[in-house]
Amino acid sequence: MRRALLDRYGLEVGAGLGALAGKIWRVGLMGPSGPAGAAMNFLPPMEGLPSEMGAQIQTGAAPRATRRIRTWARAKRLHWDARKFRSSDLTGAFLSVVATSSPALHAKIYRQAKRRAVLCNVGDDPGHCDFYYGAVVRRGALQIAISTGGHSPALAQRLKKQIESEYGAEYESWLEELGEARKRLCAKRISPERRRALLHRFASRASFEEFLRRRKRRSK
Repeated sequence: MRRALLDRYGLEVGAGLGALAGKIWRVGLMGPSGPAGAAMNFLPPMEGLPSEMGAQIQTGAAPRATRRIRTWARAKRLHWDARKFRSSDLTGAFLSVVATSSPALHAKIYRQAKRRAVLCNVGDDPGHCDFYYGAVVRRGALQIAISTGGHSPALAQRLKKQIESEYGAEYESWLEELGEARKRLCAKRISPERRRALLHRFASRASFEEFLRRRKRRSK
């Protein structure tokens, strides 16, 4: 489960998730509290979670919401209660994401989440986080996750842009080709040493450059 969260959603989670493996994943998103708070906005890394992992998403304490949240609520992609946080919002939740204008409320929700064994992330407050949102570069099946453990999300984003420029969209097609080549090779009766050497050759920089040349010739 830890690997699935990191690979697919860029969530770096602490140890101790085994006891939660059989629970229904209901994600409580605690939105702004009080007149100074901005409208609740859904966090992009979690967008695919309901359909792919069977989660039920509920915004617990969100007096106001952005247009996207309201649209998703009308489409029943999530349940949004236009009110402030209640302790019962954490009941049955797998994890909670908290973003309010009140540090005192942050601490209160975090303490209650810990008592209920609910993973908690308080925005811009690493001391009240059980997991962090990593920056993830995706090129089809290729996924590269960057995490600073909550110390500098800005650095993670800068590194993500740097990696995105180095590993372009062409890596998705190349990886698909590598996968097919690996299937064909594994079906042959050759020694493990020979198979390993060929697989590393297929994944080499020279092989990638040859792939780019072939693709360029086909595009002419």
